[in-house]
Formats: sequence, C-alpha cells, structure tokens
Amino acid sequence: MVNFTSREIRDILISMLVIGGVFAYVFRGINHGDFISLIPVALVAVGFGFVFHELAHKFMAVRYGFYAEYHLWVQGLILAIVTAALGFVFAAPGAVYIHGQYISKEENGKISIAGPLTNIALAIIFFVILLVAPYSSLLSLVCSLGFTINSFLAFFNLLPVFMLDGAKVFKWNPLIWLVTIAVAFVMMTYPYVVAYMF
Repeated sequence: MVNFTSREIRDILISMLVIGGVFAYVFRGINHGDFISLIPVALVAVGFGFVFHELAHKFMAVRYGFYAEYHLWVQGLILAIVTAALGFVFAAPGAVYIHGQYISKEENGKISIAGPLTNIALAIIFFVILLVAPYSSLLSLVCSLGFTINSFLAFFNLLPVFMLDGAKVFKWNPLIWLVTIAVAFVMMTYPYVVAYMF
C-alpha cells in the first residue's frame, strides 16, 4: 500500500512548481513566449518527468516492502533557480529516501532503474502523441519538449556515476544497464540526427 505524508505531498507540489517555473523561464527565451503561459507547458513536459521519476522509485521500493518518502532538496531548488537565471537549468529538486533492514543488489537495481524507465515511457508517449494527434502548435511544443527532456533525464540518470541511478543499475546487471542507456541515448540524440539528415 503506497501512502503519502502531508509533508511529502507538499514537497512534491513545491518541486513541481519550481521545476515548471525555472524551465518556463528558460523556454521563454528559446521560444519567445510569455513566462506565465509557458508554466503549464513546462509543468506537463518537464515537471511530470521529474516527479514521476521519483515516484517510480517510491512505488518500486514499497513493492519490495521498504518505506520510501520523497523529500525536496532546498539547495537543489535554489541551484535550479540560479542556473535558470544564467540561461540553463541544472535541477535536483529532491529524492526518494528509502528505509529498510537490508536492500539486496537486485532490489536496489530494480528500484533505481524504475525512474529512468518511467522517463523513457513518458518520452515515448509524448513522441506517439506528436505523430498521431492533429497538429497544434501548443501540443507540438509540449510533446517535443516532453520527448526531449524525458529522454535526457533517462540518459543522464543512467550514467554510471556515484549517486545516480546508473551506478546502482550497473552493479546489479551490466547488460540491462547497457541496453537501457543505449535506448535512452538513441532517443536523446534522435532529434539532432533527424535535423542533421534533413
């Protein structure tokens, strides 16, 4: 049974709003749009990717019988705001803290890969909508950003670097790690390859 504390719900909402705001601020310069009107776009395209990534860790941890709770990182949110003011975003809004007596290498690997797999799934959903839905400039913006950002989030988090999901997945199963990061890399580079070819 997955439960959410009031603090956790507060932290999730604050994280989403800050992430949506900082990306909207950066997008306004790229797309020459209005900051306020871009906030809903950023919330759907980016905010969901960050939050669902963390919640996937929580759901998988709870499935294995561990206690898991999302906590925001004030320093990470401040870093996101500062970098957005400089024209780019480096965001670490928070993380799911997992508590248990003993977490095996396999359990830790599966809990860790759940986040990037969620980003890959979201990217695919945005891509499919972009292909099959009737054209709309707003929908095209949301889906193209959603595909690009979620593909990047999956790839970045799968890097086999200490503190990132990739290090734990690699320790559990190097082959699964290799296949997953390869898929994320292909998806992340796809728009640039297509732009170069055409």
